[in-house]
Amino acid sequence: MVKIFKLKNIISIKDFEREDIEYILDEACKLEDIAQSKAVSDELKGKILGLMFFEPSTRTRISFETAMKRFNGQCIGFASSGSSSVSKGESIADTAKMFEGYSDALVIRHELEGVSKFISDIVDVPVINAGDGAGQHPTQTLLDLYTIRNEIGTIDNLNIALIGDLKFGRTVHSLAQALSLFNNIKIYLVSPKELRMPQEILHDINKTNVEYVEVDNIEDIIDDVDVLYVTRIQKERFVDINDYLKIKGSYIINKNMLEGKDLIVMHPLPRIDEIAGDVDDTKYNKYFKQAANAVPVRMAILKTLIKNNPK
Repeated sequence: MVKIFKLKNIISIKDFEREDIEYILDEACKLEDIAQSKAVSDELKGKILGLMFFEPSTRTRISFETAMKRFNGQCIGFASSGSSSVSKGESIADTAKMFEGYSDALVIRHELEGVSKFISDIVDVPVINAGDGAGQHPTQTLLDLYTIRNEIGTIDNLNIALIGDLKFGRTVHSLAQALSLFNNIKIYLVSPKELRMPQEILHDINKTNVEYVEVDNIEDIIDDVDVLYVTRIQKERFVDINDYLKIKGSYIINKNMLEGKDLIVMHPLPRIDEIAGDVDDTKYNKYFKQAANAVPVRMAILKTLIKNNPK
């Protein structure tokens, strides 16, 4: 049976079914040689990707740009609100409509939840949510799942610990919801009480067959997990710096903790101090490979959306 990707926009992982995820992961696998510069492709030659990054980004923005250029396509855009006409008072809607006229697809990052959805409702080109506040980061989730499948061989039948900032961490929100589409998954939610997973995410998980447990201590569960998915405590999400300082460094993964364990360590990056440098040269470290996987996965997304929705 020929698989078809049904979504025009990628706004929330909640819009995906398992077959949609597997379609993108399978396409990404086919594009590895091009992503690694072992082969070349003109698949999107003549196409333009609009990058609207109202909030700073390094890996997401550059990997989307790399993905487009690996297909011999081009990118236009801005890397912060201050470098766009929004700083002069132009509305987000007007900026988006302008970019629609110039681009074959739009990638949006914004500090406010829901902006990507709003833009997708007013433009006709595909819209990709590259992170909206503490909401969703669906393309990060796709590359996370790609990494898990590549490194372990499956996404089913796994125990996965989500560690750190579960309240504001949009990557863990999306990943928890995506994992609910797979079989026999158990999620350990490891965080300070101030940064527990939001109730609305737990409500979504409760509607699935996924089992989850909230715990305070990594040592209590480290022998039982296949994946440690570590996130930083996000200083920029705190109104009061003292609240941040109280819980900064709550969880730090180091080499000694991992010795003899059968697991992988992932992190969406940037890393501050939550994974010690001595983990970098161990077999457990998959976070740099995870970052590299952004290119084939985002290539698969761009190829699929732009080819399926020509202007």
